[in-house]
Amino acid sequence: IFSTWMGRPGVYVQDLYVEDRFRGRKIGERLLRRVAAECRRDGGVYLRLSVDTDNEGAKAFYERLGIAWSSYEQTQKIIGEAFFAFADTPENGDQL
Repeated sequence: IFSTWMGRPGVYVQDLYVEDRFRGRKIGERLLRRVAAECRRDGGVYLRLSVDTDNEGAKAFYERLGIAWSSYEQTQKIIGEAFFAFADTPENGDQL
């Protein structure tokens, strides 16, 4: 991804899931460090990710790695039927 605020590229992690039986082996940490290293190699300067607000375990995991909650950003989304209606309505009211 590219941040217009920073004027630099980065990486966005949408989903990271490690099965229970593999947890505690630093697999998630190794995956994140690998993607961060590849991003840096390609000129990236940041890693960004989303966490479900009720996933306390994931939030604690990311905090332990130094990946902090951002107080200046908020994720917005539109899904399902609302998304389809939005996508199917042209910006000027005419049909696409």
